[in-house]
Amino acid sequence: MASQLPAYKQKFLEAATSGGVLKFGSFELKSKRISPYFFNAGLFHTARLAGAIADAFARTIIQAQREQGLEFDVVFGPAYKGIPLASAITIKLGEIEPSNLDRVSYSFDRKEAKDHGEGGNIVGAPLKGKKVLIVDDVITAGTAKREAIDKIRKEGGIVAGIVVALDRMEKLPAADGDDSKPGPSAIGELRKEYGIPIFAILTLDDIIAGMKTFASEEEIQRTEAYRAKYKATD
Repeated sequence: MASQLPAYKQKFLEAATSGGVLKFGSFELKSKRISPYFFNAGLFHTARLAGAIADAFARTIIQAQREQGLEFDVVFGPAYKGIPLASAITIKLGEIEPSNLDRVSYSFDRKEAKDHGEGGNIVGAPLKGKKVLIVDDVITAGTAKREAIDKIRKEGGIVAGIVVALDRMEKLPAADGDDSKPGPSAIGELRKEYGIPIFAILTLDDIIAGMKTFASEEEIQRTEAYRAKYKATD
């Protein structure tokens, strides 16, 4: 069966699956939910996989530039996982779209401010007066992204948006533990709270569409059932 996904999404999905980054089975999440799939972006460490994720991020961003008018000056990677992402994505942005070569920079934060040399919290491009695009693997609760937004704003930057590798499209756990109630996702809450666009290379819908070319019928059914049970309202 042919996939209906854009070629770059299908290529990224296949790289993630063959590289063991995206696995199907039974996985307990921090929320205690039992997920039929697990995405571990920390495994994108070989040259092949690092290139695959950087390329997919760059193509997602360029598509947003062309189709949705996304404008930014700096790609910002929150420490620590976002640091190699930001640099690799910036290189790919220039390779794929040469107009980005001299106008897009990257930057990342330190966990602790440096008190000697140039000092400060930020390494790379200064953020003051710049439109800043945050890149990271996933958004789980949104806490780390709120911290990144606060840091960027304190440096005088303007948050242009966020791009992540995966949008699970999953509602946040209910405060009272009743998961049968409808609710928003962490991404939906961030969009609403900050009024910024959030993009993803893959969504859960994309995974289900793409896995029909390689996964078993049982894996597809389990993933579709999980989506139906925990799908967010946004």
